[in-house]
Amino acid sequence: MFGKISHLGIAVKNIEDSLKLYTDVFGLELEGIEEVPEQKVKVAFLPIGESRIELLEATEPDSAVAKFIEKKGEGIQHIAFQVENVEKAITSAKEMGLKMIDEKPRKGAGGAKIAFIHPKNTYGVLMELCEHEDDH
Repeated sequence: MFGKISHLGIAVKNIEDSLKLYTDVFGLELEGIEEVPEQKVKVAFLPIGESRIELLEATEPDSAVAKFIEKKGEGIQHIAFQVENVEKAITSAKEMGLKMIDEKPRKGAGGAKIAFIHPKNTYGVLMELCEHEDDH
């Protein structure tokens, strides 16, 4: 079902402050920053190898990222797996008995179609299914 790891989503309180670590210390290059109103988040993209790191800053106090930071603090919020077809991946996951947070794909950062698998099924790890049009 999975291709590669698309990205690691890291919840941060402030993207600008966090970027200093990833760019100045680790030497990664910032690809860009995008706001995703549907997810109530601002995302910074940092490519690394075939994957990327996405720094996630909440834009609303009721967003999933804000709730994550409030409960667990800053850190890895999710792992995103590249899939060829997110609708088929959702169906496959459900057939395997996994509970989905998203029964239908929604819009994610970078124009991706995404869906999340509930972390109660995956030993506490929030997993995202991610389909990028340019990866077909």
